Amino acid sequence: MNIIDFIVSNFNEFLSFTGFANATVGNIIMIVVGIFFIWLAIKKDFEPLLLVPIGLGIVLGNIPFRADAGLEIGLYEDNSVLNIFYQGVRQGWYPPLVFLGIGAMTDFSALISNPKLILIGAAAQFGIFGAYMIALALGFEPNQAAGIAIIGGADGPTAIFLSSKLSPNLMGAIAVCAYSYMALVPVIQPPLMRLLTTKKERLIRMQPARRVSQLERIMFPIIGLLLTTFIVPSGLPLLGMLFFGNLLKESGKTTRLAKTAGSALNDVVVVLLGLTVGCSTQASEFLTMNTVFIFLLGAFAFIIASSTGILFVKFMNIFLPRHKKINPLIGNAGVSAVPMCARISNNMGLEYDRHNFLLMHAMGPNVAGVIGSAVAAGALLGFFS
Repeated sequence: MNIIDFIVSNFNEFLSFTGFANATVGNIIMIVVGIFFIWLAIKKDFEPLLLVPIGLGIVLGNIPFRADAGLEIGLYEDNSVLNIFYQGVRQGWYPPLVFLGIGAMTDFSALISNPKLILIGAAAQFGIFGAYMIALALGFEPNQAAGIAIIGGADGPTAIFLSSKLSPNLMGAIAVCAYSYMALVPVIQPPLMRLLTTKKERLIRMQPARRVSQLERIMFPIIGLLLTTFIVPSGLPLLGMLFFGNLLKESGKTTRLAKTAGSALNDVVVVLLGLTVGCSTQASEFLTMNTVFIFLLGAFAFIIASSTGILFVKFMNIFLPRHKKINPLIGNAGVSAVPMCARISNNMGLEYDRHNFLLMHAMGPNVAGVIGSAVAAGALLGFFS
């Protein structure tokens, strides 16, 4: 072989390794989807902390290469860097660490001062079980239906945790769907809130919450941990870390640990979680009819969960005295997208009465939704295990 043939042969071999030679239509579609997620995050400010890592992960996971080259660079290739990072998703390490951060950042005072608000968070979980029944009707296996239904809780880490245990083959679609609807909370919920409430109900002013003592704030995570985990021990990884993080915050003696859990550690985990979840959406695995059904079911579950929370507040108001009525605009916060849903409740209240601040009231059902979705996930995991 002369030198020209050698160069041509090597050049052709090089070309066979490039993305241009290995790209499929599916790869191009998913790369466009990833760029669209990044656009939504940056241009529309839709949860950039979530959508930027996920969007770039979708692009990264769909860069085409020769699967038989033995390069060990793909997410699903043993010993690759991405595969090592992905173990945190697959083995369920990241979600409990996210819950630790949520607990360390969250103030449960609104819920402690008005315990009946936990009923709103519980009512909003109806979307999970409604979507579960429909998923079964569509032909999904019971464990797959459970993984899909948890999207109704609007809690990405919970959806990842449960699907990694019950339906790992659908985890990428479930995770992207859950985070997508979390990011679209400002688009989906306001029309529902206007549709299901009257102008008179939107103008309801709630009584200021009572002051919660430090002892109550310290006792809450301990009592909450015991009550929830005795009911659903299978929810221990999520509930245990949530209440642990909150105890670090409220004890007054571990402020440094609480700040680390709620900031630096949480940020690192969210980056790895978002990136690897995005990378898991390889076109060959993601572009299927099951993914379409998952997104439709996720939308249904989320709409039902939001609507049920609002309608349950209206039901509660039938039995409450006039001076203790609850503004139904906080019912949407029963889903566990913290604090996005609470902010939407507040913004809607100010839209109709610029002196009606609902943020702290809405935080009650919002944090109750976090607990409720973790309990629901634990119940489903325990049942199907």
